[in-house]
Amino acid sequence: MKFSRAGGILLHPTSLPGPYGIGDLGPQAYRFIDWLESTGCKLWQILPLGPTGYGDSPYQCFSAFAGNPYLISPDLLIQDGLLTQDDLKDKPDFNASRVDFGLLIPWKLDLQQKAFSRFPSAPKDLRDGFEYFCAQNVAWLDDYSLFMALKESNGGNAWNTWADPLRAREKSALDKARGELSDAILRHSFYQFLFFRQWEAVRKYANEKNIKIIGDAPIFVAYDSADVWSHPELFYLDEAGNPIVVAGVPPDGYSATGQLWGNPLYRWDVHKETGYAWWVERIKFTLKTIDILRLDHFRGFAGYYEIPATDKTAENGHWVPGPGSDLFRAIDSKLSDGIATTEIKLPIIAEDLGLVTPDVIALLDEFQLPGMKVLQFGFSGPDNPFLPHNYVPNCVAYTGTHDNDTARGWFESANDEEREFALRYLESDGRDFAWDLIRGVWSSVAVIAIAPMQDVLNSGGEGRMNYPSRLGGNWEWRMMEEDLDQPLAEKLRELNWLYLR
Repeated sequence: MKFSRAGGILLHPTSLPGPYGIGDLGPQAYRFIDWLESTGCKLWQILPLGPTGYGDSPYQCFSAFAGNPYLISPDLLIQDGLLTQDDLKDKPDFNASRVDFGLLIPWKLDLQQKAFSRFPSAPKDLRDGFEYFCAQNVAWLDDYSLFMALKESNGGNAWNTWADPLRAREKSALDKARGELSDAILRHSFYQFLFFRQWEAVRKYANEKNIKIIGDAPIFVAYDSADVWSHPELFYLDEAGNPIVVAGVPPDGYSATGQLWGNPLYRWDVHKETGYAWWVERIKFTLKTIDILRLDHFRGFAGYYEIPATDKTAENGHWVPGPGSDLFRAIDSKLSDGIATTEIKLPIIAEDLGLVTPDVIALLDEFQLPGMKVLQFGFSGPDNPFLPHNYVPNCVAYTGTHDNDTARGWFESANDEEREFALRYLESDGRDFAWDLIRGVWSSVAVIAIAPMQDVLNSGGEGRMNYPSRLGGNWEWRMMEEDLDQPLAEKLRELNWLYLR
């Protein structure tokens, strides 16, 4: 699919300001969209919206379909008559600039349980909406809600620790669980109804302001997820349900032992036998909730790194061919009325960072998918492919991503050679390096230009969203109420006007 020239901001909803410990889908989301419209930007990029588990990572979720209940807005639940102002009186003293997940989660879930207890007496249109939502999403919702109810009843432990009949999904055991846990199952379905009701309203508002939302889909799913538990035949698991091989990346300059992600790997042969049905449904559902889809770790579709599940590091893995063009032909033919041969018709961006081999390039070229260019990675010399003079129009250019330092943080910690080259290349004196980087991306031929909100705000290293090799302390950054000011919007609007974005 060909995209129109545009600029945008990368900001996950958890990073929005607000009084409830985490950004949510309430008034501040609408205020951000209004501000974004005033900048002339046409794109809002987010991270995956799924329900986060261990480590609070949006890339390790309990479902590839469900939404994150922590994003549900208490203000909107008050408007629905499901909460009262009195329910908020015991609100903890949250840090406005960081998400404290340990403090937030029990408080947020307690509020949502109160809302659920009042739902039977909610207005009829709300109750009818819930019934319609459940009927429309039965393909994934029933398994997800049962999975979450079983997790609760098993102390939050991973599904491979449950009793054998539940772990193996024996029909009699599942029927019994559905009877015993019916209230919890209904409650988790209710949370999903609330999330998608609020999210669809946010997306509709953004679209009305001529802003499209770029969503994100991780290639792999978490082991402890409804997806793996309900479809074990699609993954490399042993008879006990444990992974045989897992995902990661090999040793490189960033890590001498590589990165051991631990996600179970797909049995692509089984997926192919089904016509890639699970993937088709996943992409179809995701594209109903966003406008443009960024596929994370795109190179894994060409070839992925397979590591024995018993290993403690990623050093002993090896590369295995992925499904390649066969998968994308199947998805495109099922979802867009025909087989893509020279260009995929779906609105997809490929995250092609990392080790880009000829098979990855061939896959991108076959479907004319735009890849990613990160200017922050470009300052090793004039031949670096991440420098704007080496871009092609069909790409998405970033100052940085959620996985690396902010622009200012990078500049303050870079080695002398790279910093000096960056200043020469950008004709910068270093006093406003983040905005010099933004200008470099916006002025490029890249069809789409994106900057993390942290770079727009000139945040230092304290604004970094994620350290890929670090456990804990990630995904916490939040902007402040006063950050959405008009002078900043006008500064960005000038760049959008100057460079036809």
